Amino acid sequence: MVYATADGSERDRLRVGMVGGGRGAFIGAVHRLAMRLNDRIALVAGALSSDPVNATASAAELGIAPDRAYADYRAMASAEAARPDGIEAVVIVTPNHLHAPIATAFLEAGIDIICDKPLSTTMAEAEALVALTAARKRKFIVTLNNTGYAMVRQAREMVAAGELGEIVAIHAAYIQDWLTLPIDAEGQKQAEWRTDPSRAGESAVLADIGVHAFNLAAFISGRQAESVSADLFTAVPGRRLDDNAHLLVRWVDGARGTLIASQTSPGHYNDLSVRIHGSKASLEWRGTAPEELRHARYGEEARTIIRGGFGSAGEAQRVSRMPAAHPEGYIEAFANLYRDAAEIIRAHRDEVELAAGRAAFVPDVVDGARGVKFVAAAVASAKNGGAWTPAAFDQT
Repeated sequence: MVYATADGSERDRLRVGMVGGGRGAFIGAVHRLAMRLNDRIALVAGALSSDPVNATASAAELGIAPDRAYADYRAMASAEAARPDGIEAVVIVTPNHLHAPIATAFLEAGIDIICDKPLSTTMAEAEALVALTAARKRKFIVTLNNTGYAMVRQAREMVAAGELGEIVAIHAAYIQDWLTLPIDAEGQKQAEWRTDPSRAGESAVLADIGVHAFNLAAFISGRQAESVSADLFTAVPGRRLDDNAHLLVRWVDGARGTLIASQTSPGHYNDLSVRIHGSKASLEWRGTAPEELRHARYGEEARTIIRGGFGSAGEAQRVSRMPAAHPEGYIEAFANLYRDAAEIIRAHRDEVELAAGRAAFVPDVVDGARGVKFVAAAVASAKNGGAWTPAAFDQT
């Protein structure tokens, strides 16, 4: 299983398996689309459902050989580790509470990890995964996929180059409306598990979408959260977990900011945004217009940088597939993450040097742990009347 590179040489496709993501699962299908786009990954095994019948049928639909369609992820980890052609990485796309035990099983089997967010539902699990990843010398990618957008990466480079001056304020928001009605109580599968504390964790809205806004703010600004003051609440009566979150955030190095997450805001289908304000200039990126980056220098008219157009450069150019005005969006951003993940894991396994700085654009297990810490700090703050609560994750 090989693919041709730009210079005409051939390389092996990364062999991966998937846990979760069987028939009817939204995010599993998205992951598979993304990993196919660059043709550098081969899906060869899976434990696609906790229902053995569905697991077998789902694997057959995807062309996975019957002997590599597993009913249990532990059996999959053991069997694939023993095969000479076994998987090199596993993609985890299950409900939140299963991320840590599945990742642990595959790390212990010597298999690299590509895991959907959040990393885990508790800090103890997150810390254990960070330690185990280091101990086993494996690669662990967390699919905080919005970091794959070309203009998000350009924004990060502009901040790092000092184009905004001293960072003063960082504002992030992720606003949806799909939980405005009590569809979880009516048995809608995706809503039901996301609002169940036993599967989602301590917060629904932050674990589901707030962690994306938080990660994007940290990714673009190059800073980590120091502490949070949070107000979490439930707008829909009877819902078991929060569906709205309003936070004040203090960032390391002195910046202040806000983070808003809502899943009960009518008319907002998937409204993700980040604004970074510095002493010289500001940047704004919105997920509803991902090809555009608004850049405003003090005392000048704001300009809009278009992916692939004039002003689009550096990392944004590298990950762009199409010329300007030939739209790229969600799947392409996800695919950028998968292309880089495959390169990182392959380079590590082949013991070759990765292009300088490439790994910095791909969220890893530490970034995942920072997201878990952010959620835990917000929950603790809200329980304590919005008291300022430490949010920094110390990986040492």
